[in-house]
Amino acid sequence: MTQSRISKLKQDVAAFERSDTRKSVWQICNTMVPLIVLWYSAYAALSVSYWLTLPIAIVAAGFLVRTFILFHDCCHQSFFRNRLANDILGTITGILTLVPYEQWKRSHSIHHATSGNLDRRGTGDMWLLTVDEYAAASIWRRIAYRIYRNPLVMFGIGPIAVFLIEYRFNRKGARRKERINTWVTNAGAAALYALLCWAVGWQAFLLVQAPVFFVSGLLGIWLFYVQHQFEDSYFENEEEWNYVQAAVEGSSYYKLPRLLQWITGNIGFHHVHHLSPKVPNYHLEQAHLATPPLQKATTITIGTSLKSLRFRLWDEDSKTFVGYRASRKAIRKPAQPAKSAREKLPRTSNSVT
Repeated sequence: MTQSRISKLKQDVAAFERSDTRKSVWQICNTMVPLIVLWYSAYAALSVSYWLTLPIAIVAAGFLVRTFILFHDCCHQSFFRNRLANDILGTITGILTLVPYEQWKRSHSIHHATSGNLDRRGTGDMWLLTVDEYAAASIWRRIAYRIYRNPLVMFGIGPIAVFLIEYRFNRKGARRKERINTWVTNAGAAALYALLCWAVGWQAFLLVQAPVFFVSGLLGIWLFYVQHQFEDSYFENEEEWNYVQAAVEGSSYYKLPRLLQWITGNIGFHHVHHLSPKVPNYHLEQAHLATPPLQKATTITIGTSLKSLRFRLWDEDSKTFVGYRASRKAIRKPAQPAKSAREKLPRTSNSVT
């Protein structure tokens, strides 16, 4: 992609980098109010049957995912024009989604700045090894990697490990503002959960909140995973890496049915979002439709996205994802230093979109 085309692309998308206070406030209303109503309805349905509670809780989980999209926009300072308004709403929605605002804002900004860069992996992304790195790894490292990439672990244990445990702690060296925000998030979540337990009883609380938490966490991890781990994705070493190409070619257009597109806050237009994080979620589709080059981004559907469950390693030669079987020839070769020497285990597995 030439420099002139890159500049033109950025210029075209820049027209959509504007927040609309009226739309933002309306999104708060049509997201958080239904979440509260659905949660209470799931609780009320317990008196009828838990089989009635479960589907209501699953729908509520969808609205919690949508709440996270508002949180996500606040982290990019794209939801409101005012920084303080973004910070306040981001902290509140962070309590609801169990994600510390300042901590996640930092790791996610690094994810955006390094996505697709093989030499700068490790913060805010999924643990990914190349074929050569896997071949050069010790047996214990391979076992750990296989466990991590197993779908049952990633999507079954992942929501608990990430949202319930990992996000409760500050990273080593975190700044004071980040540490305080994590403590505020933990205290706010504890107070909210204690209030609900007092109001409805701890058993009823767990019966409702457990499926809401687990389903929303699973969907969040899935959305982040599938929008960067698709067959024709983009990964390059530092000297060949390009931000715009990483955004357009390394982030998919996840074409979802209209209802799911709405529930997920247009995050399926991930290529647009990575190209310009300042575009609020309610302008992403417009930016996509108004910019022909963006319409050439890799399009995946629910059906085709399921193929990504088989992707395990990145092959730097073929520029595609492969399974473990493809690494056997490399393993039989004499051990060689990995091409990307700075690859390391990521601190967090879910930067969620």
